[in-house]
Amino acid sequence: MFHRLLLCLAAFLSFAVRADSFPVAIRVDANQSLGPLPPIWRFFGADEPNYATMPDGRKLLGQLGQLDPATPTFFRAHSLLSSGDGTPALKWGSTGAYGEDGQGRPIYDWSIVDRIFDTYRASGLHPYVQIGFMPEALSIHPVPYRHHWKPGDNYGDIYTGWAYPPKDYAKWEELNYQWARHCLSRYGRAEVDRWWWEVWNEPNIPYWKGTPTEYHRLYDYAVAGIRRALPNARVGGPESTGPREPNAARFLREFLEHCVRGTNYATGRIGSPLDFISFHAKGAPGVTNGHVRMGISSQLKDFDAGFGIVAGFPELRKLPIVIGESDPDGCAACSAEVYPQNAYRNGSLYASYTAASFARAHELADRHGVNLTGALTWAFEFEGQPWFAGFRALATRGVELPVLNSFRMMAKLHGQRLHSESTAARRIDDIVRAGVRGGPEVSVIAARDGRTVSVMVWHYQDEDLSGPDARITLSVSGMPTNSNVRVHQFCIDGDHSNAFTTWARMGAPKNPTASQVRQLEHAAALAELPVSSQHVPADGILNLQFDLPLQGVSLLVCEPAR
Repeated sequence: MFHRLLLCLAAFLSFAVRADSFPVAIRVDANQSLGPLPPIWRFFGADEPNYATMPDGRKLLGQLGQLDPATPTFFRAHSLLSSGDGTPALKWGSTGAYGEDGQGRPIYDWSIVDRIFDTYRASGLHPYVQIGFMPEALSIHPVPYRHHWKPGDNYGDIYTGWAYPPKDYAKWEELNYQWARHCLSRYGRAEVDRWWWEVWNEPNIPYWKGTPTEYHRLYDYAVAGIRRALPNARVGGPESTGPREPNAARFLREFLEHCVRGTNYATGRIGSPLDFISFHAKGAPGVTNGHVRMGISSQLKDFDAGFGIVAGFPELRKLPIVIGESDPDGCAACSAEVYPQNAYRNGSLYASYTAASFARAHELADRHGVNLTGALTWAFEFEGQPWFAGFRALATRGVELPVLNSFRMMAKLHGQRLHSESTAARRIDDIVRAGVRGGPEVSVIAARDGRTVSVMVWHYQDEDLSGPDARITLSVSGMPTNSNVRVHQFCIDGDHSNAFTTWARMGAPKNPTASQVRQLEHAAALAELPVSSQHVPADGILNLQFDLPLQGVSLLVCEPAR
């Protein structure tokens, strides 16, 4: 069935005639700065830590490390302390870092986690260290421990012995101390001091089989161990689920209250170290009238609610916020073949959603006056799975998916964020309330770095339906008068930066030939149109025109002509 749908897609792409385009005017003022544009895109992660050391995982990490070599990029993974031999599976990973002998004395083995972190570093990435999950020998409920979940199974089956509190908090603290001390010895202080160290994952749902109070205790003892080895370690949490839900909002608020005014379980003093705040934000796609309907509103509500909670603590308002998982849905390993609402993942819809959601995160952070530093994309790759199997991923079998190109575009946006507006943009309040439905929006984010102005434009709607192109008229004011510029235009749509549509046109081969793989790799790369030379007249306004298909993204980089 899945492959029949792909063949229908190929036929549509080959023969459909696009409807007439509609006009959109976009204006950017290169002289009106909104402040620095933080590179919030530079965080990635995955459930399965061991994929990082496998061939396709290494390849993809290298590509992430090259997004912008001058900007530190970080990777987060579950299960870095889980017991096992490092054999990966869906929603499972392990390192065997901790065990005990017959007398209950700790045995530390860092060999697997070292291979993972070494691979990050060799790829130009740095660890965003998730402290978890509970080693089998420390868990108060160790049996059963290893799960064997697959798409379609009860999701609750994943929560086994690794999700429970430690039987001995002193041993838990010592484990964290020994880990941090080992990392200091292996990687050096300058390197480990730039890492992010966060405790656990989503402790407000069954990822943590303890109470909120027990999580506070877990956090305090973990941080005490890390800080004993690394006094300057950047520590934080709680990585709770989306705070648009009342219970999640309460958990985040109570955690922040504990860090500000609570009694520290490890030290007995008032307050707990907190250098950054992390929570998650997820969209909610569904299927309606036979097509996928994205739920960007849900993700923006999480941003809005979480930022509002942080802003309610004056002591914490300026702390960095990292959205520790920032995604269109809630389960990367839930394939589209089993969960049809996830069929957006292979094509340009995922890319345009990403451009729209990241830009709106900046707007909402500005509104609340908080320090949004990162939005971590919980998507990596799934080693050995079928081509374009519909997992939430950045690549399939080593070939990049269109969404990765949206990050390549964002990595080219540097410097000061500029005032910009579009006649086809939706109001942020309307998108938070109801998403982008009943028609598309065409909107923009722009930045200036020295004399170079970069403009990213997306054409997005929640409905995965066809529609007309947007005929964009872009005006950039404040450019050097009577000057010449070179315009680089990068595109993501059905015909550019898109290996999925190329594969569909091939007939969706289950085992592409070597020649076909080369074609897919070529199609997957970020497509750049021929560079154009433009003259900026005496009024300092650069005018450009281009078409942008629905669910397409374009980046225009305007730099001085050499």
